[in-house]
Amino acid sequence: MKITALFVILFFSTLAFASGDTTSAWKKDGVAGINISQISLDNWSQGGEDALSWTFFTNMSFDYLSNNWLLKNKFKLAYGRTKLGDADYRTNDNEIYLETVLSYSLGWAVDPYFSNTIRSSVSSGFDYKKTPYLKTADFFDPGYVSQSLGFTYQKMANFNFRLGFGFQETFTSEQTFYADDPSTAEVEKFKLETGIESVSEGKYSFEENLLFTSKLRLFSTFKEIDVWDVRWDNTLTAKVSKYVNVNLNILVIYEKKQTPKTQLKEALQLGIVYNLF
Repeated sequence: MKITALFVILFFSTLAFASGDTTSAWKKDGVAGINISQISLDNWSQGGEDALSWTFFTNMSFDYLSNNWLLKNKFKLAYGRTKLGDADYRTNDNEIYLETVLSYSLGWAVDPYFSNTIRSSVSSGFDYKKTPYLKTADFFDPGYVSQSLGFTYQKMANFNFRLGFGFQETFTSEQTFYADDPSTAEVEKFKLETGIESVSEGKYSFEENLLFTSKLRLFSTFKEIDVWDVRWDNTLTAKVSKYVNVNLNILVIYEKKQTPKTQLKEALQLGIVYNLF
């Protein structure tokens, strides 16, 4: 946990430095918004229940270019809750993601890079199909910190790709299933894996008000080189007005240690968006 806290401090220190820098080398971008859906019924003969759903989200990036060095920082947070009738609130979105990539241009087709990524839930998550509800996640339970060292291709404005040796640390507290080695008698709460990581990112503007973004991360350990963790995040954004957007997000995840089945999340949302920078 101390290692994680250090990475978080370093990341936000970079953001703070970026905010105070006045040179043209810094490129800042950030949006924050909230999506709300609400239904209220009174003496409604056609049936149904009151419903309230909201999701808060923010996406920020801070990039710095100095001579041949390029530092990219990204921060993503999404958290939402849903209430149906008299039932308790349920979590519908729950993610925090931080990424830092440092690369150096040698004048080649590809550039050497080092990256660090932190992934975690924002708060407690549950399997609501179980009775009582089964807790499946919490802040940094599990939490993932991963590093990668290799080469990146970033010569195109709307596409970049990187491939390198990867290191992934899994931290747990109660959800030891994600880190425990079943072949040992001791219950481990921490796991270190080494392998290969690749990340592909792209974005495409169909029109002035339509933007599609996609990010695909693959990771495989050297122990199971034929098994790959997959995270494919796709978002189509339609800008209705200055402060109103429609978003369609499709997230595909496959991680064998979590579940042998492919996980899929789809969200179509209309919300209020504010440009931070």
